[in-house]
Amino acid sequence: MAGPLDGVRILEFTQIIAGPFGCMLLADMGADVVKVEPLTGEPWRVYQMFMPMESKTYQALNRGKKSIALDLSTPEARAIVHRLVKDVDVVVSNYRPDVPARLGIDYETLRAIKPDLVYVDSTAFGRKGPWAMRPGYDIVAQGVSGFTAAGGRFDENGNPVLPGGTATADFATGYAIAWGACAALYHKAKTGEGQLVETSLLVNALNFLGGTFMSLPPADTLVRTAFLEDLKAARERGEGYAEIVKRRQARLQVAQLGNIYYRNYLTKDGAIAVGNLSASLRQKMRDVLGIDYDRRDHDPNYNPRDPETIDAGNALTARVEKMIAAEPTAHWVRLFEAAGVPVGELNFTEELDHHPQIIENGYVVALEHDLSGPQTMVSPPHKMSKTPPEAKSASPPLGRDTDAILTAAGYTPDQIAAFRAKAAIG
Repeated sequence: MAGPLDGVRILEFTQIIAGPFGCMLLADMGADVVKVEPLTGEPWRVYQMFMPMESKTYQALNRGKKSIALDLSTPEARAIVHRLVKDVDVVVSNYRPDVPARLGIDYETLRAIKPDLVYVDSTAFGRKGPWAMRPGYDIVAQGVSGFTAAGGRFDENGNPVLPGGTATADFATGYAIAWGACAALYHKAKTGEGQLVETSLLVNALNFLGGTFMSLPPADTLVRTAFLEDLKAARERGEGYAEIVKRRQARLQVAQLGNIYYRNYLTKDGAIAVGNLSASLRQKMRDVLGIDYDRRDHDPNYNPRDPETIDAGNALTARVEKMIAAEPTAHWVRLFEAAGVPVGELNFTEELDHHPQIIENGYVVALEHDLSGPQTMVSPPHKMSKTPPEAKSASPPLGRDTDAILTAAGYTPDQIAAFRAKAAIG
């Protein structure tokens, strides 16, 4: 069976993570994705190469695609793109806003050639505003959005570190790219109209911080409003970022005082996560632990700033931490699962490709790369009963499909040789 985007043709001008990941998702859905790369390859190809022009970072984000190598600074390469775009449905770009026009691949230029074109434009910070022309990557987007401050972690030298173990803004934007392309294709199917779709690392990072970004005066007194007042005063005193973040964390910790229900715990031989977001689930956890009462759940006059409440909350947390640390992970997983408490052991990603949960759900796929041989990857994120997505092939070697794509576009062998002689193609 073919994927839901079978027959859709996509021309990709993206690099690093967000754009390549978004286009890989579209390729998994059955789209024919042609990735346009510079003659030297996109930067992720040469990041920690394990063989010439091949890296794990690149291969993890570009499966199922074709590769054409073009020097877009040459008029010949731009002419090739303008011929190719006549037969595509979607163009995806993740350059800084001024770059596509300079290369002749911007929406206005390509729409003049293909009026019903869907063009997905992903930038770092959006196309307008004082940051629009800044180059930006995930670490910068996490920083300016407040994601880094939300993590509140510092290294041994006091420098702020990323809040998570992955490029959150990049991968969120990759999903937004694929989602936006699919929505625009649906609109095109109904109306025949193409359109410009815009997204950015910044807006997707802010969406992941929705409750923190949101202003809701009746609910903000305890944390947000008080922090903003404190932030203003701290800056007026000349305090640095680290001091302000630590004060913010202390304020948030007050709101989380005595939270034994939604957190990670060390066990005797590992660690577990529990997640109880309803009164009934919290009661189930208390039942397992033999805790009779928790003021947070039962006292309408609960005040997290009251000294007695603080002492009681700290004592409860310490008691539960000690209790869980005394037994191995399997003990707690068994007890909590039997009681209906959401629980899971803390694993390492590298060990999961052989886990029965992964295998039995088909969450790992095996592919064969042209140069580096067999590999396994995580599966597409959807299962569909009628039009199943599929990881069709491993990532392409640089320029593997250049000649085939140009031949299909009507160029002769002599023309292709002439392009190569002028270093317009790879």
